[in-house]
Amino acid sequence: MNKELNDLIKYRIDRAREALEEACVLAGSGHWNACVNRLYYACFYAVAALLSKHDLSSSKHSGTRSFFNQNFVKTGIFSKETAVIYNSLFERRQEGDYEVFITFKENDVKPWLKETEVFVNAVIKLIEQDTKNL
Repeated sequence: MNKELNDLIKYRIDRAREALEEACVLAGSGHWNACVNRLYYACFYAVAALLSKHDLSSSKHSGTRSFFNQNFVKTGIFSKETAVIYNSLFERRQEGDYEVFITFKENDVKPWLKETEVFVNAVIKLIEQDTKNL
């Protein structure tokens, strides 16, 4: 793998971890809509890193999601159960950012923090396994 690609993957992993940390800070202060946004982006950046590793990319969030589901979830490389949070947060983020009168509640969002952490860590682990197999 060339240095430029390796740097891009590392950058996106770092962004995923940073967005997850931001989500935790926002949850701690009760900003649930913003928290959902950061949870989604934690997943998105992790997936973008994985896709980069496999020379896949999309200029649209829906395309990134589609590539991930098609190439990793449907093929069994990535667990459907673990992927549910990314697909759910894709929809929730759209609602929270673009629809009116959407207010996420603590009871709904709090479980997503751990699920997102599990998802991001699983994607990072898959990237690291792929690197070892090259």
